[in-house]
Amino acid sequence: MEADSANKTAHLSKVSDVISTFRPSKLFKSPASYTSIDYDASGEFLLLSRTDDTIHLYNVKAGAHAKELKSQKYGNALARFTHNSTNIIYASTKVDDGIRYLCMHDNSFIRYFRGHEDRVTSLCLSPSNDHFLSASLDNTVKLWDLRSSHAQGELRLEAPLLTAYDPSASVIAVASATAQTVCLYDLKNYDKPPFATFDMFEIEKRLAATHGQHVARGWTGMEFSNNGKALLLSTNGPGHYVLDAFSGDLMHYLHRPSGSSSHAAPGDDASAGTVLQGDACFTPDGRYVVGGNGGQPGLLVWDVQTPARRDHILAPITDLQSSKPASVVAYNPRHNLIATADKEVMLWLPDPE
Repeated sequence: MEADSANKTAHLSKVSDVISTFRPSKLFKSPASYTSIDYDASGEFLLLSRTDDTIHLYNVKAGAHAKELKSQKYGNALARFTHNSTNIIYASTKVDDGIRYLCMHDNSFIRYFRGHEDRVTSLCLSPSNDHFLSASLDNTVKLWDLRSSHAQGELRLEAPLLTAYDPSASVIAVASATAQTVCLYDLKNYDKPPFATFDMFEIEKRLAATHGQHVARGWTGMEFSNNGKALLLSTNGPGHYVLDAFSGDLMHYLHRPSGSSSHAAPGDDASAGTVLQGDACFTPDGRYVVGGNGGQPGLLVWDVQTPARRDHILAPITDLQSSKPASVVAYNPRHNLIATADKEVMLWLPDPE
């Protein structure tokens, strides 16, 4: 693949024109496994947490590793860009359960966010300002402002392991696998009861019987589609859920024919293995979900605009071939470029042919 031609394709084509043509373009080897992945808003930089207490920055425009940041004392997980691409937040995994706000330019801490009393399982930055959400095994969700070390608000819930903002930043979703619920809150009235609660009990019960889906465990990630109409709830089981973000109805069950992932989910027993963020994400146009292939190499792609079947089971439209598994997956917000990682970081570009 010629780089210039591939980059032109990545910049100019619609997702639907290239989604089935992605091929591995660059591989970066590593001595340890990666646990989270995030693009900055410009799509130029990629950020990953690794199990050896390091954070890695890649310049995907140049196709090069840019920086390694060490966090040996406190560990790290869930590294996320802020709206300033030189500043990041991440969760501690040692010493305390704080959240650290770091300037990568000079590797200096700007601020610490303390208050959680157990491991942080979710970090989510507001799409519109410098607020962010955190969830923890201490049964709280906290609302923060990057400009203050003190939490701006708190929700106390049963095992609220995952959080997400809708695209308008006016609604927050909180998911609990243990309670089998997704709760939606009006951000301006977050201290009031949720305005919607989606009960997953019957959905999980049915899919456990038909497809071996895990029940009341194994939820790994959550995100809204670009138009806010769909909510992706990824799991480490043999499929993911796409819910109607208004009614909570199951739109699709994204079936993985290869079966479950071997990785633990937030809230699983720590002895189960390395806890990762979800291995599936929406494409920027909201039409597709790209995700890992269970325990097998490569990626799967589902077209979530396909009319729903009566049983709501949706098969992949294609599998993208690779020799490496994908434990964390991110689709670039600005360009047709996919990044995946397990023990290596892989960049994927559309085949220009």
